[in-house]
Formats: sequence, C-alpha cells, structure tokens
Amino acid sequence: QVQLVESGGGSVQAGGSLRLACAASTHSASLACMGWFRQAPGKEREAVAVLSRGGNYERYTDSVKGRFTISRDNAKFTVYLQMNNLRPEDTAMYYCAVDASCNRLYDGIGAYWGQGTQVTVAS
Repeated sequence: QVQLVESGGGSVQAGGSLRLACAASTHSASLACMGWFRQAPGKEREAVAVLSRGGNYERYTDSVKGRFTISRDNAKFTVYLQMNNLRPEDTAMYYCAVDASCNRLYDGIGAYWGQGTQVTVAS
C-alpha cells in the first residue's frame, strides 16, 4: 500500500502562486507516474498534469499550460505542482495520484490517491 499526502494548498489572490507537494510513503512500481488532478464543486475531476519518473512523459491539461509546472524528486518519492498566475477558475480540490502507466493515470485511473488539498483563488 502506498499512502499519498498532499500539502501546500491555500487561498490566494488571482495572479498569485502556490506550490503543492505530494509525498508517497514508500517506493512502489506505481510511482512510475505521478500526477495531479482537480475537482471543482459541481464539476468532474480532471487531470491537471502527469509526469513520469524519468521525465520522458510530461502532460498538462490545456488550461494550465504555461502557468503550472509539474516536477518530482524521485529520491523523496515526492511530486510537486508549481502553480503561477492563478485564476479563480483554478479553484478546486487538488489530488495527487500515482500509477505504473502514465496514460492510464492521465485518464483518471490511478492505483493510489491522496486525500486532496484545497486551492482557492479569489478574484
């Protein structure tokens, strides 16, 4: 079993920045791909960004391209999401997830999920 713990959420003004972190409790083949998802009230969960262990797979949803950057520290089993130029529409609960397959993870099928961290962007 892999436990994922997110941190770094909070409330910011539009145009501000936040950095989310997600630490896995142990090494696992499921950590091959790590990603971030978000779900706003009344909306479906969507993939935000997914990154492979070696960095050869890096994918973002269109609405965050150029503003968000996903990165990871493999030695610490941790994935980050640097969010710049935040917009009110970025307001959501952000979840970390991992899976052995990056395409499967981006499709929302993750082996393990975190509990989420709230991001609120005020206009």
